[in-house]
Amino acid sequence: MSSFEHDPDDDSWAEPLSEGIPADSIRSTDRRPPKEKVRDFPDSPGVYLMKDEQGRVLYIGKAKSLRQRAGSYFTDAARDDRRIADMIPLIADIDYLDAESEVDALLMEARLIKDIQPRFNVELKDDKSFPYLQIITNEDYPRVEFTREPADRGVKLYGPFANAGALRGAIQVLQRVFKFRTCSLDIDAEDTKWRYYRPCLLYNIKQCTAPCNLRISPQEYREDIKRLRLFLDGGKKKLLKELHDQMNEAAKKLEFEKAAKRRDEIQALERIHLRGDLDTHEQPEVFFVDPKKGLASLKKALYLEQEPRTIEGVDIAHLGGTSTVASLVTFLDGIPFKPGYRRFQIKSVEGVDDFASIKEVVRRRFRPERIEEWSRPDLLMIDGGKGQVSAALSAFQELGETPPTLVGLAKREEEIIIPGQEAPLRLSRHNAGLRLLQSVRDEAHRFARHYHHLLRSKKQWEDQS
Repeated sequence: MSSFEHDPDDDSWAEPLSEGIPADSIRSTDRRPPKEKVRDFPDSPGVYLMKDEQGRVLYIGKAKSLRQRAGSYFTDAARDDRRIADMIPLIADIDYLDAESEVDALLMEARLIKDIQPRFNVELKDDKSFPYLQIITNEDYPRVEFTREPADRGVKLYGPFANAGALRGAIQVLQRVFKFRTCSLDIDAEDTKWRYYRPCLLYNIKQCTAPCNLRISPQEYREDIKRLRLFLDGGKKKLLKELHDQMNEAAKKLEFEKAAKRRDEIQALERIHLRGDLDTHEQPEVFFVDPKKGLASLKKALYLEQEPRTIEGVDIAHLGGTSTVASLVTFLDGIPFKPGYRRFQIKSVEGVDDFASIKEVVRRRFRPERIEEWSRPDLLMIDGGKGQVSAALSAFQELGETPPTLVGLAKREEEIIIPGQEAPLRLSRHNAGLRLLQSVRDEAHRFARHYHHLLRSKKQWEDQS
């Protein structure tokens, strides 16, 4: 239960904000000081609203735990934060709205910010344009995408959102339910050549229905988008009712496949609060390269037939010179894709031997059953030079597998190592393709070091126990 009640005499907000929450409902009944009020806030997701003495909303934020997040504004540390120092003295009241999950809270926050436009939400954006969730509606198979530069026509916009990383995470959570496409492919439903197109990793992990391979009709796909839009507009309860009705109707007509699909959608929606933790799904946000430019540049520099939609990067890390670990990260359309991240503890190599470790990782990643489960990347990048790339090639030869496009990235001169070429490929330091490869390499390194630290902490704990 939120701390608001409806005030029938206040018509300063006229537009509905979310399901069951009229826009003129934000009127507090609790007159205690905000520092005291937050102690009674629930330890659950929601949206909090900071208000001044006149009751005007100063700032709106989302929280995984309303009590902890809202309470953090009334600590000594908060007063030293330059971003909010000017706002703290103006806070005379604080209220909240419940949400079923952090994803629901994120969407609610965006609707409230759009309607109310609080002063400090605008001033705290650090001169960056706010991100939006954009649905391209004038396509046979409408795509869903993250953007900071929304189009003027032919789109349905949601936002602005206050947190770009959280929006990326929410898109991934929602994609597990509604299975929409996020790629930039221009798919023509009447062109039969698409039947020969290879779907990407998202299809393999059941997060996309593969319209790129015409595995779903435009009509069925648009129904999925229609359900997504209903959810984004705050109609989760209405959507669940519609799905239950459709499931029951299909069962009566003995259309068991359709009934099972609706059942699965209902279960996914009902479980979204269990999987809606944005800390798990949130993507790294700060990259110094435009993903589209990076992919186009790699296609040109490596003489590829098409842009490498799926890029995997491998890195090796050592634990005290005794244990070796490896990371495999996945970039999809130039953006980190965390469901495709993998970690390996090297089993067959004693001591420090990067070449043998690379060979083991490639063998384990590309054995036949793994390829069927994970699909193949368009580009595999090894962190290292000729020796590491040769080790990877040797693993493919032992497996009897043709490798995907394979490159190494040597740290010292940032040279691109290409099998079969004597001289490395040297690109400008400002080249978007090189910068994208550097992002993959740096993310693989970060992920490997993270695993390294986990194992080291575990070892220290075991030594002390």
